[in-house]
Amino acid sequence: MQPRNMSMSGVVDLAAVKAATEAKQKAEQARTASAEGGGPAAPQSLVIDVDEAGFEADVLQRSAEVPVVIDFWAEWCEPCKQLSPVLERITREYAGRLLLAKIDVDKNQMLMQQFGVQGIPAVFAVVAGQALPLFQGAAPEQQIRATLDQLVQVAEQRFGITGLQGVPEEGAEESAAEPEAPEDPVLAAAQQALDSGDLPGAIQAYRNKLADEPANVEAKVGLAMAELLGRVQDMDARQVRKDAADRPDDVPAQLKVADLDMAGGHVEDAFGRLVDVVRRTAGEDRDAARLRLLELFEVIGAEDPRVVSARAALARALF
Repeated sequence: MQPRNMSMSGVVDLAAVKAATEAKQKAEQARTASAEGGGPAAPQSLVIDVDEAGFEADVLQRSAEVPVVIDFWAEWCEPCKQLSPVLERITREYAGRLLLAKIDVDKNQMLMQQFGVQGIPAVFAVVAGQALPLFQGAAPEQQIRATLDQLVQVAEQRFGITGLQGVPEEGAEESAAEPEAPEDPVLAAAQQALDSGDLPGAIQAYRNKLADEPANVEAKVGLAMAELLGRVQDMDARQVRKDAADRPDDVPAQLKVADLDMAGGHVEDAFGRLVDVVRRTAGEDRDAARLRLLELFEVIGAEDPRVVSARAALARALF
């Protein structure tokens, strides 16, 4: 899914919002203290887990010296598992110009509500105490990088925040000391294509892997995700949803909305819509909805309780 453009003029005020001038002063003080050796040490990790108790210190206060990107995720969210590693790797590559705060929505419902998160994965940023919506759903790596580049630029130009100084790329020493475990070259190529936004290349690579190993779970999940992203990539979400609302019996229109819901993290909505289409239709229309539902099951994984529940609902709709 394509990231939404950041709304730099429509920032959302939080309880501890700082004025831009105050943020600039704090950023300058932090840089001066660091240069004189009197400031706090650089964090051990540029990627941190944050909960409601630590949010003010770990996010709001830190946002006066470094842009904090927030990754709202959950253990059951397969799109999150695709997006989070990309965000973590890019954050480390920025070497202190960004900090990534990971928030588990299942354990931090209040923060989810305060940010108005409607589905996951959802990515926000906090700069000088102000929250900026970045994008929701999975996104190609090149678009993520473009969004974060813009965030860093705005933080510096508008608030004078240039990030943590002198922080090396995290994990460089470990990777030099410990050889990486060998990885499957076909799956690695598929993942690289997916990260770079080459969806046709990723789809073909995953299909190649499945041709050799039909039961390979990673390839099945990767293929289902790449095909989903390919279907929603160029959709006009507002128009797609309007079409589906205006034409409830238009099965292709309902399939498109289900894809949008899945890509945006609204898993149960996607499943429920398709089960309802199966229940109300017959013949080719029913087969189309049933097959799309099975494809979306692959994105989430057979053991997910929502898949188990939806499979039962599908069986009742069919029989």
